[in-house]
Amino acid sequence: MSIAILGAGAFGTALAVSLAANGPVTLWGRDVSFGRENPRLPGVTLPPALTTTDDLASITQQTVLLALPAQKLGGFLAGNGAALNGRNLVSCAKGIDLGSLEGPSVLMAQACPNSVIAVLTGPSFAADIARGLPTALTLACADPAAAEALQHQLSTPNLRLYRSSDVTGAELGGALKNVIAIAAGAAIGAGYGDSARAAVITRGFAEMSRLAGAMGARPETLAGLSGFGDLVLTCTSEQSRNFRFGKALGAGESFDAATTVEGAATARAVSALAPRLGLDMPISTLIAGLAEGRVDMGQALEFLLNRPLKEE
Repeated sequence: MSIAILGAGAFGTALAVSLAANGPVTLWGRDVSFGRENPRLPGVTLPPALTTTDDLASITQQTVLLALPAQKLGGFLAGNGAALNGRNLVSCAKGIDLGSLEGPSVLMAQACPNSVIAVLTGPSFAADIARGLPTALTLACADPAAAEALQHQLSTPNLRLYRSSDVTGAELGGALKNVIAIAAGAAIGAGYGDSARAAVITRGFAEMSRLAGAMGARPETLAGLSGFGDLVLTCTSEQSRNFRFGKALGAGESFDAATTVEGAATARAVSALAPRLGLDMPISTLIAGLAEGRVDMGQALEFLLNRPLKEE
């Protein structure tokens, strides 16, 4: 059974390369004129089983992975949701939509009410997946039978998928860890050291768990691959765009504006969500301020050091 992936960025392309080991895969993008090597994934040759297209109407597969940036997903679904309705849709986005303050799974369910909705997330870098390095991910779907079928369809020799029914928790883990990765990068970029980064990761995980719990997620989901696992990866590796963005912020350096940094928009969304839920989300609020230029690193350090003394 063939699979389609919408979004020819680095991650969508890497998934397509890996899944092509199982059979035919079609990769859709607005510009796929790159031939057999996507410049967003240098050094990786697309396998023969992988076909690229810029014709969305040609995508007829029943299982479709949406590897689009979180902030572009809503607009895409508004124009194309009707054509995808009734299929198995798997979100690969990690973020919270700024306009609606909803996660990708909610946007997909609203646009495609007759579809099976799932989320594929967890600690992973596109380059690792494309190179065939072992990677474990969470596949979250509220329908147990559909989850099991998708798990078998989307597992490859190097991709090991673990099922979960907690779509909210898996999705929030993947979104919120990007915010904390920016904070961890800022700590390193500002020269605060690894001990400060460890504190940011620890307090950041507590912050992630608070928001996810308030939105109905299960604690064990946040402690798994899609939460803690992804958090550790993105807070400690230069491969993480969010970490690199934070590091540039901390060092007072410029950052490539063309690079997608989901955590910056997610921090702003969390800052809007937190008051509605009666939550204190200091790191997320801080990152929203840093990303918008309302706060500098000196103010950020003072803010964090002046937090009330209390029990952990």
